[in-house]
Amino acid sequence: MLAQRASIFCLLLPLVIPVRGNEAVQLTPFAVNASRREMISGDGRDEVRWISGESIAAATAPDHALRLDPAFSLFRRTDSLGANPTAQGVSLRGIGPSGASRTLVLLDGVPLNDPFGGWVTWMQLPTWALAGAEIRHGGGSAAWGNAALGGTIALVSKPVSADQQALRFDAGSFDTRSATLATGAKHNRTSARVDARVFSTDGYHPLATPDRGAVDRALGSEHRLMQVRLGHDFDGMSAQLLLRHFDEDRGNGTALQNNATRIDTAVLTLRGRAATDAWQLTLYRQDLTYRSFFSAVASDRSAETPANNQYDVPSDAGGAGLTYAGERAGIRFTTGLDYRQVSGETREDFLYSGGAFTRRRFAGGDQAVGGAFVSLAHDPSPTLTTLVQLRVDRWAERNGHRRESNLITGTPTRDERSPARDGTEPHGTVSLTWQPGRAWTVRGSAYTAFRLPTLNELHRPFRVGNVATEANPALTPEILRGIEAGFGYRAGRADLALTGFLNHLDDAVANVTLNATPTLVTRQRLNLDRLRVRGVEGRITYDATEELRLEAGFLHVDSRVAAAAAQPALVGLRVAQVPKTTLTARAEWQARPSLRISAQGRWTSAQFEDDENTLPLAAAGTLDFSAEQKLTDALAVTLMIGNVFDRAVPVSRSAGGLTSFASPRHVRAGVRLVF
Repeated sequence: MLAQRASIFCLLLPLVIPVRGNEAVQLTPFAVNASRREMISGDGRDEVRWISGESIAAATAPDHALRLDPAFSLFRRTDSLGANPTAQGVSLRGIGPSGASRTLVLLDGVPLNDPFGGWVTWMQLPTWALAGAEIRHGGGSAAWGNAALGGTIALVSKPVSADQQALRFDAGSFDTRSATLATGAKHNRTSARVDARVFSTDGYHPLATPDRGAVDRALGSEHRLMQVRLGHDFDGMSAQLLLRHFDEDRGNGTALQNNATRIDTAVLTLRGRAATDAWQLTLYRQDLTYRSFFSAVASDRSAETPANNQYDVPSDAGGAGLTYAGERAGIRFTTGLDYRQVSGETREDFLYSGGAFTRRRFAGGDQAVGGAFVSLAHDPSPTLTTLVQLRVDRWAERNGHRRESNLITGTPTRDERSPARDGTEPHGTVSLTWQPGRAWTVRGSAYTAFRLPTLNELHRPFRVGNVATEANPALTPEILRGIEAGFGYRAGRADLALTGFLNHLDDAVANVTLNATPTLVTRQRLNLDRLRVRGVEGRITYDATEELRLEAGFLHVDSRVAAAAAQPALVGLRVAQVPKTTLTARAEWQARPSLRISAQGRWTSAQFEDDENTLPLAAAGTLDFSAEQKLTDALAVTLMIGNVFDRAVPVSRSAGGLTSFASPRHVRAGVRLVF
């Protein structure tokens, strides 16, 4: 297994996070941004979305705050507090025909995408320790390589060096409780910070009351998080060591169905300067294990039968990278090498008969991706910026296997070995930014990107209810080609941005329906020849006063199957779980120096549950409210109301018509002490 091999090396990045919009983000001298290149603070020419750390910390779940960007979504409408981990993959601009992420999510430059399945475990993030998140739309493989099809989300941690202690306690609906600790100290050149959280909730029922039966349960969960960061400044160099442990247990809506996740992460980052240039070396290691139990529920929901016990899914990821950035003859450059390898295997029991599971399956394999990249930015005139990014990746898949045996007799029933495969993926980005006047910015870009199918997609079949989905070890990488153009306009206190885009996603991996009966729907992961994703997105921000900031955004996207030789009936149909229109809005009001109030809303048009567009999900919208009142310099109280108007938001629908819903109205109150 790759986990037992020599250490690995990955990722390094630029040095400065720029000003986004009107918000100046003060970070350490080096920080990771989604474009992976050095930027001039205050340049303002790149259209990116910055979500503040305060907004993320105040949200019910880390990803909930990111939904202010209308292009952002998980596979379904549920946020990570209620969603099954396997449905927490990220899509930007409707690029995502299944639960695996088509967006690369990074924390300080280290990928958070699950090594086995590609989804993101959002609750492992210590949200109160984040300075914010930068969301960059459009293919990002030229900067980061694998998995950045729809774009990149770069989460940035606060500095280690603050001498501060903070405690926070929250309680709310569904018997939700949490306690958070943050403490830091600095002595001479050495600094340390510890962040910890415990959380539990009984959760809400995803089914409407009339649809529930004896087996149904609320979506309860609990998790624990501990993170330690140590930093030291040497002469001309700094070092930081991060250690994080996360474990989570969840109920999946019935008495038998549940899952659990354990993640241990270690990251070592070295940063330094050579004259006016800068370099960074990052080494990381992630060890994960996951388990999940599935059942088949009777039509009247009075009983359930075990269907699959995914009792252990060990996986690991390791990586390293070296990046060097500087400027020569007016050309700003970032160049480097990185490497990432992953290994994983599902170990599960299935085929329940006579009161026991009768079959056992081991399925998984190894993947490795290494790449070299260069990014060149140049200003041929004071009003024009050009950017060229080039990258070449070499990937390999080894040890693919699927072994099954009879648990009663011990006899092997299946022993398949997938042939080793490898390939080379060259990708690039070319963009121009023109400022014809102080108020106007015009942008255009073309790019390519790729994603390797995950080990989960290649090797693991699964069944949920009456839907059985077969794996496919012959899946080929997804390739995206895209173009976009847009403009920004600033007039007084208002900022406007509008972008149109067209993407072709070739060999898109989708769960394709092969056969359907009233009792069983059979699907398989297949490469669809092409998806066509085209649309327009826009955003406007308005600082009405020094105390009141308003923001609204929209995404209108047409995401359809353009070619599918294996399933021609799908051509022209919309991609599952992608609405045509998404609207978002947010208001932030500093009512008094001690009182801050905000409200955030999101509405999505109707979408489809399935690839055949036979199971529609109605349009839905929610409004969230939060407030923070400082009682003293050290003491503050908070209030959050999610889904204020208690709207029913459908998130999934079975072939039998049973609909599951996102969270109803929920309230959370808290107290924060800083000392």
